[in-house]
Amino acid sequence: MGKVIRLLLLAISGKEKEFTTGGINRAIVLLAVPMILEMVMESLFALVDVFFVSKVGTEAVATVGLTEVVLMIIQSVALGIAMAATAMIARRIGEKDEDGAAVAAIQTLILGLVISVAVGVLCFIYAEDILRLMGGSPELVAQGTTYTRIILGFNGILFFLFLLNAIFRGAGDAAIAMRTLWLANGINIVLDPCLIFGLGPFPELGLTGAAIATTIGRGTGVLYQLYHLFGGKSIIRILRRHLRISWEVLKKLFNVSLGGAAQFLIATASWLFIVRIISLFGDQALAGYTIAIRIIIFTILPAWGMANAAATLVGQNLGAGKPERAEKSVWLAARYNMFFLLAISVIFIIGAPAVMPLFSEDPVVVREGVRGLRIICVGYVAYAYGMVIAQAFNGAGDTRTPTIINFFCFWLMQIPLAYILARVVGMESTGVYWAIAISESILAVVAVKWFQRGKWKLKEI
Repeated sequence: MGKVIRLLLLAISGKEKEFTTGGINRAIVLLAVPMILEMVMESLFALVDVFFVSKVGTEAVATVGLTEVVLMIIQSVALGIAMAATAMIARRIGEKDEDGAAVAAIQTLILGLVISVAVGVLCFIYAEDILRLMGGSPELVAQGTTYTRIILGFNGILFFLFLLNAIFRGAGDAAIAMRTLWLANGINIVLDPCLIFGLGPFPELGLTGAAIATTIGRGTGVLYQLYHLFGGKSIIRILRRHLRISWEVLKKLFNVSLGGAAQFLIATASWLFIVRIISLFGDQALAGYTIAIRIIIFTILPAWGMANAAATLVGQNLGAGKPERAEKSVWLAARYNMFFLLAISVIFIIGAPAVMPLFSEDPVVVREGVRGLRIICVGYVAYAYGMVIAQAFNGAGDTRTPTIINFFCFWLMQIPLAYILARVVGMESTGVYWAIAISESILAVVAVKWFQRGKWKLKEI
């Protein structure tokens, strides 16, 4: 037991930097623990945020749901760039090319800055129209426009939070990424009730207060990241000679990013259609779905921590010329992820009726959320493998394969199936939940079969 505790403490401290030699299980633990803890805080904030917002009213929760759909489209671009950054930097670190890693980090920030500023200006101006286009009621639009304007207008903060953490993960500095989200979301959690309800000296701002708390918390996290990146506190050391545009590296980063962004845009667009279908059944159905998804995110994000660890191990081991070690790392990480999500699915299937009333007193909202939790969790076990293997492709720089899989499983399967079950068969929101569970399970099976072909080992970036 003492040996296990020492290993966990070493993982949290971030002192271990070598992951291409030694035991694979040890490498997975050292990378996965801080990444899981990073995602635990992110998911905890999502849960706490919707808990406080739910006290404002059903329209407030629905506003968060509609805004998050649009934010996820923006995040898809950020995640695409982040994915490319992790793959490229991990490969350079595996090759012991620290200068190359630093140059790739700078190109990542340049690309992110240009895109996030352009998108932020447009969203700030057209926030009200965005909510209306998403199907929000007049009451929802009137109450939620300021929230949406702040969250989407300042998307650059979230952009950089993702990109900088992707840089640290690729370098194997998972502990810095972990501490960043603990700091950022810790501030969010403290400020949320203060600014929403006007506790102590703070003004009562309602839903707008939640947006301001999020912006302040994440902004602080970005400052912390920049301190480590430019202050010589990370494996990657940014020097004056790195502060330039490298068109060759930028082009490679952009090309890999396109596949990653398309991959997430396909998934997010599918989610957008899913939300639009559910909104046909009223604000209560939409609020129940939003709460259920936040609870699901609470459990899925730690699992993504394991998937992110697999991506880093793949990138670094391919860079070190060890493709078989990279593959073995993926299968082990996927197995551990499956055990975790199996336990979570059992808990939610049994305990959903006790969890949902914590977030809403509306019986219709609670009933919707319970149904959504139970049905979507059916696909958890298969999805555990799917998420790890998708990230393994991405860690190798092969963002094209998961994009193709997402296109077929989401656009050609999930969306049509959700509409048919909900509207044609008459299952309403229940049909949407089943469509999600079925399509995610099939995606995992396809990803496993494709991964076994092994072509990802030959990818050059």
